[in-house]
Amino acid sequence: MKITPSARVLSMLGEIDFDEWQCVAELVDNPFDDFLDILRSGAEWPDGFTVSVTLPSSPKGVLEVRDTGQGMSYDRLARAVRAGWSGNDMHDKLGLFGMGFNISTARLGRRTRVLTTRAGDTEWIGVEIDLDQIKDDFEAKDITEQKTDPSQHGTRIVVDRLHRTRAEWLRRNGASLRNTLGSVYSWILAEHPFDLYVGGTRVKPVRHCRWGDDRYVLYNGKERIPAYIPIDEKLQDGIACRDCGEWQMGSGEVCSVCGSGNLAVRERRIYGWLGVQRYLDKTEYGIDFLRNGRKILRWDKQLFTWNNPDGVAGNEEPEYPVELAHQGGRLIGEIHLDHVPVTYQKDAFEYGDRSWLTAVELLRGLAPLQPQRASKLGYPENESPLALLFKGFRRNDAGLRCLVPGDGHKPVHAETRDWGRKFQAGVSEFQTDEHWWQAVLRHEEIKKRDKETKTAASVPALPDEKAVGEALGFPIDMPTTSGATLGAQAAPAPAKAKKENRSERLARYEGASMPHAYLSRSFGHPELGHVKVRTLLLKPGERLLNDSGLHVPVLLDQRSGNELTAIVDPEHAAFRRFGADYADLLLVELAAVLKVRARSDWSPSQLVAAIRADSLQDSVLDGTTVGAEARDLLTEIRERVAEVLERSGDCATAYGHLSNEEKIATEEAMIAAGRVGLVDRLGRDVGFVHHMPALALVRLVQAIPESFMDDAVFRGPYAKVSSPSGKALSLARVTGCLADVATLGTFAGGATALQLRRARLSIALLRDELAGEG
Repeated sequence: MKITPSARVLSMLGEIDFDEWQCVAELVDNPFDDFLDILRSGAEWPDGFTVSVTLPSSPKGVLEVRDTGQGMSYDRLARAVRAGWSGNDMHDKLGLFGMGFNISTARLGRRTRVLTTRAGDTEWIGVEIDLDQIKDDFEAKDITEQKTDPSQHGTRIVVDRLHRTRAEWLRRNGASLRNTLGSVYSWILAEHPFDLYVGGTRVKPVRHCRWGDDRYVLYNGKERIPAYIPIDEKLQDGIACRDCGEWQMGSGEVCSVCGSGNLAVRERRIYGWLGVQRYLDKTEYGIDFLRNGRKILRWDKQLFTWNNPDGVAGNEEPEYPVELAHQGGRLIGEIHLDHVPVTYQKDAFEYGDRSWLTAVELLRGLAPLQPQRASKLGYPENESPLALLFKGFRRNDAGLRCLVPGDGHKPVHAETRDWGRKFQAGVSEFQTDEHWWQAVLRHEEIKKRDKETKTAASVPALPDEKAVGEALGFPIDMPTTSGATLGAQAAPAPAKAKKENRSERLARYEGASMPHAYLSRSFGHPELGHVKVRTLLLKPGERLLNDSGLHVPVLLDQRSGNELTAIVDPEHAAFRRFGADYADLLLVELAAVLKVRARSDWSPSQLVAAIRADSLQDSVLDGTTVGAEARDLLTEIRERVAEVLERSGDCATAYGHLSNEEKIATEEAMIAAGRVGLVDRLGRDVGFVHHMPALALVRLVQAIPESFMDDAVFRGPYAKVSSPSGKALSLARVTGCLADVATLGTFAGGATALQLRRARLSIALLRDELAGEG
């Protein structure tokens, strides 16, 4: 079978950047397309619609994707595996079988076998694409297998000689892969009778935890703004090429791009919904965009940023979330754009295409979402669906006004996020929004009762202006300054004589630096504005000098608009001798810039404290935050320990190292977690690792270090260290930090600031000790 082009080109396709889940999704798209064709035809399909993905059980294992579709003829198979060919209509299908198939299989492994059969065929027919054997004659080996049942039908794709890193990822990340595919195909799996199995476990659609269709808030006490807005906008039908996918400007008989006469009238429609999530999250908010039922963008936040249609720079700051942005956002949506072209990786739309721009204008409008900002720039009020949601739900105050659960005094964001996890886990009590709604009502009742108590116990005084404003629904908008004005205020005075020398010096510093990922982010505060900072660490051998030739720890370079480059010299005495934190001195420099730009009268310490609280919220030092970090790391270590014990078969030995008290605690934890079935298997499988006390994990590593060191769980050497003292030292580097993390993960509530600081350092050090990390 000829599979033009040559194997060299096919091998190069494997270098295209596809994540492992994308490779698997490419092989799932095509059977789903086949299933949709069957549904459209109205044919009965008694065997059901199932795609099963078998993951490799070892680095030398195989990946297999099997479906119960119609199967293919020999001619169809020959075209389907030819790189660059697609028999799929560009507008009807999820997959473009030829290129997507070749990229994904070449990226996964060196050999792919495709076998297919139709009901009534006497055998399975197929092709073997071995990238190590195919030469420039373009011939791939035909293969066949006998059928035990003539009624069998479907297709099997088997990829072996897997690339080691890809095989290891697939072997270790079955749950993560199921969750990702459950999100990508959530609409298809929910709307159609399709079953997708990965590693023998059914993939469940990952649904949005949104407020119900009938929930709303009253803006200004009278304007009713719903928490769910359906979208269904029928655009004028267009003519599209079935071969290259391009929409046609005129009404000619051939495609204006590829010359094909295979043209067809196509529906152009924007449909779905925008709404409000029942909880705030730092990452899980934004809009999902789908094409033909598959999510191309997930949690996308592009529409929360206003881009000046006149092309003026400096207006690209996100408009949502604004108030208490460190808490995250809750505006979400699911929008279908079946007519908008996507990139070949299916992870983005063609953003320059007029059909994408039309969808953006329909959903979020042309003006800024913030009313005051729109007014200052001369725009009328934005009345788009997203602007309506923004107006009603931009704030996160507890109660009916913003539809946020509270405890009578403040929002309960941590609790609502936990309820969201229970929603995703399928806990029946949390499937509707009733639990959240009752928490909103309880908050209002407690607040009302407290207010009545205070009123009865005091003499009426002057009216509470804030309470009156809230009752009337007046928005509390922070004053803003246009990016152009801020840029003008912050622009340094031109230094004619030294400008060239300074630029050369800064270029040399950048060339001798490496990025600092954590400190490269947006910094600021709602009262001061925000700037985007790219932070670089100067490598040894360079001294960071300012324009006066003085050695400084941090140097800021203003770029266009709101962008700054910060260069940090780790060799400066402030860091090397006195132990200052990079973030502390960076914030000092940024505070001076933001103070001038915002014309603020805040003191230096007030500026630094406010910027840190807004921009580095994840560094907050409290028992809840650090305890959660510790527990997250412990969960990862438990999973790695369990995998090592499962591979070695030493679970009984490991369980024997637990004390009687620890065994009882493990058993109780299993019962409390609903894992009653594992209790009978204690000591016979690795389930106990996920439930034993955290401090028992420390003793387990100390008892059998040879099982967990040497890049098994931790990368430190042990078996090859010759001296007992060397072994003890290498082990202590791990167990010392592990003991700190285990202690805080269990008893975080009463920890002092010093203990929390020590635990956070131990978390960082222990993560560096994990095999494959750092």
